[in-house]
Amino acid sequence: MLSKKTKYAIKALVALGKNVEKPPMQISKIAEEEHIPKKFLEQILLDLRNAGFLYSKKGAGGGYSLNKKPEEIFLVHVMRVTDGPIAMVPCASLNFYHKCEECVDEKTCGIRSAFIDVRDATLKVLTETSIADVIGREDALKVAIESL
Repeated sequence: MLSKKTKYAIKALVALGKNVEKPPMQISKIAEEEHIPKKFLEQILLDLRNAGFLYSKKGAGGGYSLNKKPEEIFLVHVMRVTDGPIAMVPCASLNFYHKCEECVDEKTCGIRSAFIDVRDATLKVLTETSIADVIGREDALKVAIESL
């Protein structure tokens, strides 16, 4: 399941992606528009800034803006910054591998094999989906609903 931290990070990046040609957004505005607790959002934005996704400006006219184009920020990177591993079991993780304590033989473990397939399918979607794609999906869904 997607953690609130990751979901809020994506929502904040989408809001900033829609604001890309405008002045930096203040935390309070992002929190209000996206219904994210402000204190939680502050920590998320700090993590995203430290990971190189965001630029922050202090003082009058300050706030956050994207440090990269929305087309260059992929969900897989956001998830790894906010939650760490993509795989649902540690023995199937590419970047955060740990052997499962109860596993007798990884090479013949059907659970591991199944979850490697899940990991690979998930990675395919996450590495191909950018913040710009999420914005595009939202716009397409709004058009589809309006045409009903």
